[in-house]
Amino acid sequence: MKESTKRIPDPKRFEVSQGTLLLDRLMTWVIRIGGLGVIVAVFSIFFFIFIEILPLFRNADVQTRDEWALTTAASTQASSAVIVGADEWGEMPFVYLGGDQILFYAKGQEQQTVLRVGELSEVTVRSAHFDAVNKRISVGAADGRVGSFLVDYDVTFDANNQRVLAPKVTFEKWLDAPASAGEVISVSYGDSGSDRTVISERLVDGKATVTIDKMAQKKTLMGTGKLEITGSYDVTSELSAKPMLVRSSPNGTMALVACEDGTIDYFITEGREKPEKRQSFQAFPNQKIAEMDFLFGGVSVVITAASGQQEVWSLLRPTGENTRVFARTKTFPTMPAGEMTFAASQRNKAFFTVSNTSASLRYSTTEKIRWSGTLPFVPVAASFDGKSEHVFLANAEGRLLMLDLHDPHPEAGWQAFFGKVWYEGASKPEYTWQSTGGSDEFEPKLSQIPLIIGSLKGTFYALLFSLPIALLAAVFSANFLPASAKRVLKPTMEIMASLPSVVLGFLAGLWLAPLIETKVPSILLVCLSIPITALLCGVIASRLPRTMRNRIEGGREWIVLLPLLAAAFFLAWQLGPALERLLFVYKDPSSGEAIADFRLWWPQFTGLPYDQRNSMVVGFMMGFAVIPIIFTIAEDSLSNVPKSLTAASAALGASRWQVVRTIVLPIASPGIFSAIMIGLGRAVGETMIVVMASGNTPLTEWNMFNGMRPLSANIAVELPEAAMGSTHYRTLFLGALLLFLFTFALNTVAEIFRDRLRNRYKLV
Repeated sequence: MKESTKRIPDPKRFEVSQGTLLLDRLMTWVIRIGGLGVIVAVFSIFFFIFIEILPLFRNADVQTRDEWALTTAASTQASSAVIVGADEWGEMPFVYLGGDQILFYAKGQEQQTVLRVGELSEVTVRSAHFDAVNKRISVGAADGRVGSFLVDYDVTFDANNQRVLAPKVTFEKWLDAPASAGEVISVSYGDSGSDRTVISERLVDGKATVTIDKMAQKKTLMGTGKLEITGSYDVTSELSAKPMLVRSSPNGTMALVACEDGTIDYFITEGREKPEKRQSFQAFPNQKIAEMDFLFGGVSVVITAASGQQEVWSLLRPTGENTRVFARTKTFPTMPAGEMTFAASQRNKAFFTVSNTSASLRYSTTEKIRWSGTLPFVPVAASFDGKSEHVFLANAEGRLLMLDLHDPHPEAGWQAFFGKVWYEGASKPEYTWQSTGGSDEFEPKLSQIPLIIGSLKGTFYALLFSLPIALLAAVFSANFLPASAKRVLKPTMEIMASLPSVVLGFLAGLWLAPLIETKVPSILLVCLSIPITALLCGVIASRLPRTMRNRIEGGREWIVLLPLLAAAFFLAWQLGPALERLLFVYKDPSSGEAIADFRLWWPQFTGLPYDQRNSMVVGFMMGFAVIPIIFTIAEDSLSNVPKSLTAASAALGASRWQVVRTIVLPIASPGIFSAIMIGLGRAVGETMIVVMASGNTPLTEWNMFNGMRPLSANIAVELPEAAMGSTHYRTLFLGALLLFLFTFALNTVAEIFRDRLRNRYKLV
């Protein structure tokens, strides 16, 4: 018999071809480079956003630009009569020393241009005040008269398209002095365009008197009429103490008088035949007021004591009152005691304050010092240019100093973004987002807190609606639903994810919101009746004889349950109006009439508003967008649990629900958690549904029946209108950074939890 031979496998059959190895190496490097590219892209986005927002947290930069010394014979008649001002661009500042001369300086030139005011040639000026917005200098004379003149510039362009300024001075009008007039030691002028107010303080035989003069300028079809004095009112008898300083608001609607005991009397002139004293308040009890001037807009006044203490008082309506009065809203660090000088910006709520040679640039809204430094001399007058890019300071000898100011984002800062800020007109500090307004005097309100709350609020209500439905549907589909039904259900759910969010937002805002506006009681009943009906059906089914239960194939119980749930839904929807008449009755405070209307009852019962486009609408529709994502991922995780484990558990006598609860859910928990996190990320980043269905209102309330504005929607709505490089523009990038950091932190935490869940069940 022949000996059998063994077949030895050819070793080459186990060798991998060189082409396959090269392809494997190539794909390995492609994957590495791709992963590295993703990391670089993410960090590049972070770096770009960080670079955009970094300027928001920088302080102001102030540098000395030019300095001039007086070369023309002129002398000041009183240190309180020195005025400094400039054109809009800060190219030709001027100094007025209280006589009849105005000295104009040009950048880079020592020679001055001198203009004279003929009406002041024979007058001894004792006081002056400058309205930088209207370019008006009001003067008080030793003979008791008060007058004013305008300083302006004619602008032309030369052959090289360079701006050429030609200064001009226009005297307006002398106001007749009272019969027993003394020298005017303090004066201030307010102009609203048609009505004007001049408040002046005179010294008569050592006694100070205060007069408020009202003027009107009527407009006719032929143009502007003549400026006429409509009344002169002595308010000395109404003052709290001896007057020391007077100021009119820039629009002439009110006047303030600082008294020697630190009391400030507030007179209102708007819409009244004669001035009416509305309030007396004390910023610094028993301290002399060294400086008192209005900020841009004429709503807030900066008050500085002789000791250097400084506060901002603003007009507001106290809670429960209708009359606007002054209240302390800001307190700044104390300046050194000394000669005080003040200048308010013509562009925002910044102001420049000096005590002796110590200077400080401050911003009222955020209550922050933007810059501080030392000056080479003691100024007696200061002023910003129209663009707030330069500050000019002058002393009594006519020495003029020009400072370059670079502070493009004074409204920004940690306090503005994340702290409560007391805005003008508000009765208390609050979180507010309102980036733009209808006038130049508007204070940008840039708090991120309402937007962060809006993002969390929208996400919470969306997940509150979507999580129970998506997860329970995934559990039922993976473990109870027959394969034939599952082949229809799962693709249908996945198709839902392809619906554009703008379409869902359109449906939510224009169809769903009006539909459910009057159906809140019905919705509440539906939300209660559906789960209760399902639980009752389960309890009843478990108590039925086994022979009756076995007539329905396992997993097809929904065929019987679905009609019952539909009937429960219909019944609850119809009973909604009856529930509204029973529980949600609004009582009219005026007539006492009872009205069954949830929309009226909710604000009366809770004190919270009810809006048609609210968080409930957003929760329903955004939840509808999130359900397919959570369902698909969770269902795949549940379906991929090894059948051997579920079969073994069932073989040991566990019921279907026991198998799901003890085997399937724990093993699939990492995937379920991933589904929840991805759904959460989808809800956080949703934009169009929230914009169209929520009213897009930045609020800090968690009220279900009002709107919201999340960070994503805020960026989408406002970024196209924001000027590139502006504070508004960079603040929107700050919102993008917050979203970036939130999702990064969320994914990090989610990965930690997923890793722990995997380790816990890694034996499978």
